[in-house]
Amino acid sequence: MFFLLILFSFLAFIHSTTAATAAEWRSRSIYQVLTDRYALPAGADPSACKPEALTWCGGTWNTIRENLDYIQNAGFTAIWTSPINQNYEGPRTVYGDPYHGYWIQDATQLNSRFGTAEDLKALSAELHRRDMYLMVDVVVNNVMATSTNPDYSKYMFKDKSQYHPYCPVVWGDRQSELNCWLGDQNVTLPDVNTQDAQVQAVYGNWIENLVKEYSIDGLRIDAAKHVNSDFWGTFCAKAGAFCMGEVFGDDITLASQYQGPGTLDSILNYPVYDALVKAFKIPGNADTAALARAHDAVKTQLKDATVLGNFLENHDLPRWHNLSVDPQSLYNAMVFNFMSDGIPVVYYGQEQSFSGAADPMNREPLWPSGYKNTTTYQLITTLNKLRNFMIKSSDWLTSPSAVISTTPVGISIMKGNVVSVMTTIGSPPQNVSMGVYTPFPNNTPLTDILSCKQLVVGSNRTITVEYSLGGHPSVLVPSALLTGSGLCGNSPNVSTSPRGNNVNHSGASAMVSKHNPALIIFFALFFGLVTLLS
Repeated sequence: MFFLLILFSFLAFIHSTTAATAAEWRSRSIYQVLTDRYALPAGADPSACKPEALTWCGGTWNTIRENLDYIQNAGFTAIWTSPINQNYEGPRTVYGDPYHGYWIQDATQLNSRFGTAEDLKALSAELHRRDMYLMVDVVVNNVMATSTNPDYSKYMFKDKSQYHPYCPVVWGDRQSELNCWLGDQNVTLPDVNTQDAQVQAVYGNWIENLVKEYSIDGLRIDAAKHVNSDFWGTFCAKAGAFCMGEVFGDDITLASQYQGPGTLDSILNYPVYDALVKAFKIPGNADTAALARAHDAVKTQLKDATVLGNFLENHDLPRWHNLSVDPQSLYNAMVFNFMSDGIPVVYYGQEQSFSGAADPMNREPLWPSGYKNTTTYQLITTLNKLRNFMIKSSDWLTSPSAVISTTPVGISIMKGNVVSVMTTIGSPPQNVSMGVYTPFPNNTPLTDILSCKQLVVGSNRTITVEYSLGGHPSVLVPSALLTGSGLCGNSPNVSTSPRGNNVNHSGASAMVSKHNPALIIFFALFFGLVTLLS
């Protein structure tokens, strides 16, 4: 009886778990994967995928799982995948096939192109075995059709009254943006009536079950600003998972309506993205003052800047190297995103310097890159290593970032004891420098973790970064604080995995798997003891 009580208690534990909270997600860094384009199964033709063909290339949940080392070795602690639900099934449209996953048909079914339920559970379990989180993209605002009078029987919501009447969106009119249909006459996106109580209830039950069934830790929510903001509070509460919404555009006033109690935990940081482009794009305006204003406005007007999603690329935007011709512009902008408030998000292929223009050319297959250990991949690895170390060893994560200087050639910020100095000048060497005031005492030795060079704080607590070797970013940390970091000759004798590792993944599938040795040992001991005592 004693052993049965232990067994039942353990089983109750693994079935009564919850997904990750905003506080736990704050410590993560995210690698965004377009499922169809990340990795191929064995034997597939690696030369067959052309983005302009607008069709499937063959990536699956299994091929993500089989190639997680590439992501984890760069220091990422979470992935964000394409939507997992069934997409449009029918004749090819004028915009191609739904390889991207955003043309939802029946949300109660999985996308068979990406694999089976068992495949998705295996991916989730393997991520959790590695202490990584799973974020899944979900589409709630709309479904997909090829006319303004579709057959509603094939959707999760089968009654026409559960959708807003057809009307094309009038941009800038908030009621139109909330209630009218996205898309066009070729591919229409029937707008679900999320103000309807029954729709809200069905959606709540659906997302609760989805999160539990596949042990999902967080949700990225597509087109969140096209749904009434008060819908999200109940939806995310039912999900029991971290919710990061897409509120496209740099309107901070509108964005502020979508983060906080009663709505979303987080949004993607479009206001700062737009300012990063203004500051670092080459050729461009080098407008560091606009970046400083955006950084400060986000801090003051949004509820919690520390959980916003910081990004430079995604599946809806041109690649950075399509906008900017200089690689140092990427490195400097990337440092800002990793070393300021927020959760860094890197879109697959950014580390390989992909340069596709807007959709579909920004959805290149990753495998032709050979998954090389590029300069950008190395930079990301170093930034993740420092970020994870600072999270583990200090209160860096919750220390608010602050702009400490802007000049005609750059901007510097401070978060915790880390000073990051970024320049807009690009790669060519120039006879210019940046002087930065710090709170560190005179003669404090600092290490630039990107070059491993040392600087010493001078008189009046200043440091000077010069650019005679080109416009490289600098991330400066008091040298004494790097002990145990594994950076710049310091031994990695302190774990650099982030806090928040005590998350209990929902559903038994993440716990009961061949990848969970503790559980295997438990049952082996249990049944061994039962055998001995019988």
